[in-house]
Amino acid sequence: MHKRTTIDQTVVNEKIEKQIKQGYPLLEKDWFQLDQHEEGTLININTKNNRFLAKAYIGKQNVGSGWVLTRDQTEQINQSFFTRKLKEAIEKRSSFFQAKETTAFRLFNSEGDGIGGLQLDYYAGYLVVTWYSQGIYTFRNLVLQAIRDTISFEGVYEKKRFAEDGSYTGEDDFVEGTRGEFPLLVKENGITYATYLNDGPMTGIFLDQRLVRKQIMDKYAVGKRVLNLFSYTGAFSVAAAMGGASETTSVDLANRSREKTEEQFSVNGIDPESQRIVVMDAFRYFQYAKKKELVYDLVVLDPPSFARSKKTTFRAAKDYSKLVEETIPLLSRGGVLVASTNAANVTSKQFKRMIHDAFQAHNLSYGILEEHRVPVDFASTSAYPKGSYLKVLFIKTKG
Repeated sequence: MHKRTTIDQTVVNEKIEKQIKQGYPLLEKDWFQLDQHEEGTLININTKNNRFLAKAYIGKQNVGSGWVLTRDQTEQINQSFFTRKLKEAIEKRSSFFQAKETTAFRLFNSEGDGIGGLQLDYYAGYLVVTWYSQGIYTFRNLVLQAIRDTISFEGVYEKKRFAEDGSYTGEDDFVEGTRGEFPLLVKENGITYATYLNDGPMTGIFLDQRLVRKQIMDKYAVGKRVLNLFSYTGAFSVAAAMGGASETTSVDLANRSREKTEEQFSVNGIDPESQRIVVMDAFRYFQYAKKKELVYDLVVLDPPSFARSKKTTFRAAKDYSKLVEETIPLLSRGGVLVASTNAANVTSKQFKRMIHDAFQAHNLSYGILEEHRVPVDFASTSAYPKGSYLKVLFIKTKG
């Protein structure tokens, strides 16, 4: 068991004091000098007049140095605290457990549910705990006991996302219960997806895009030629095919994307041979498609916030507008672009400006049909807007 220590930390900046009082949960890297303290150390944050502000823990991530856990001076950070937080999160999502058409969702979402750096996902009876810092990982025994106390499960897996060099830390990832048989098939809006809880940091599907895939299936895909760039395991392509798309093309640089995408089609009874799956850098595909004069009625553009290939480095905050600019010539007249980013450092206003600049470069007008953020199970707090990181626009080309 990690030996827990508590230190007192004084806030001397009135702006920081105000932010904490308003519920801002993150300890920014330049707020305190915390390097000399162990990960998982608890902090009592006080005003310069020595009045209590909050209790937090040290847990270094790329976004900050730790997270506020409570602003109640009497609250202890113990087993009861973690059990109560998890129970509250589960109660908020009680309707998800009754849904037969969707069996995979976010069960606990970091600071949105009161414990920054900790996530818990539900996959058809199996749970995946994700730890984002060494600091939160020191509470592992308390979190696992809270899980046992609040929810029945088939098995528990974990993802450690806190290696300093950015690499993935983990092997089989199994924690307890019954080991899953993979692929583990889950449902999402009636579509089947193959998932792997024991194979690296990602499971095969990004749960935060559930509503976007539903809209594609229900409203936009029927009879359409669909291009899915940065396709990963082809989840958007499957949704489009299930919605009646006349054809889908999935493009991703990773060699594994082909077999993974073929599997996603197959588990839904769709012959992968009837769909196009291309292993290629998206930027190269732009050149290829233009040369072949390929045109699409619906293009899904959901790149990672950062990506690097042999010839290209992509950063959403800097390069997304250029990406859209390259995509526009591939859209049919009146075609729809589903533009998406999970970059927390890009605001909704900035994202819309990038879209505007790209269309302006082609002297084309457009209209925004729909706008999506994270779904309700990805709980967020208004005090920390970056927690609602996902931004998706359905854009119709004009002219």
